[in-house]
Amino acid sequence: MRIRTAAPLALAAATALAGSLLATAPASAASHQGGLHLGKIQYNSPGSDTGTNTSLNAEFVDIHNNGTVKLQLKGYRLKDNTGYTYTFGSYTVAAGKTVRVHTGKGSNAGAHVYWNRGWYVWNNTGDKARLYKPSGSLQDSCSWTSSITGIKVCH
Repeated sequence: MRIRTAAPLALAAATALAGSLLATAPASAASHQGGLHLGKIQYNSPGSDTGTNTSLNAEFVDIHNNGTVKLQLKGYRLKDNTGYTYTFGSYTVAAGKTVRVHTGKGSNAGAHVYWNRGWYVWNNTGDKARLYKPSGSLQDSCSWTSSITGIKVCH
């Protein structure tokens, strides 16, 4: 079978054009597929780490939908470096809104969901939050290496 020379040239031109368009796209477009991204993380709850439910719930991760449509989060997973995993049940986050995942125990309501853990998840001296799609592919991640403020604003 013979290959025509025009097709490979057209393919090369299209690939070059696509590559240049991707290169000029803002970094946030690539890292926030579907409009969902990690926002503020309170990895060191204020005060002493007493392990009370109030202290545990002061440790949280905000997940923000900066898209223009509501998103169903069922099956999305939030993980730390150790492998602790929070998996969303049926939960919809509206366009432009945020859901806060608290470490401690509570009843899911409004923009607040609860991991229902009995101890802290996020390491104060360094950790990495990862948000995975139901398919298993990485949606977003955010890391820190210091406990100076106890807060990381990811994007």
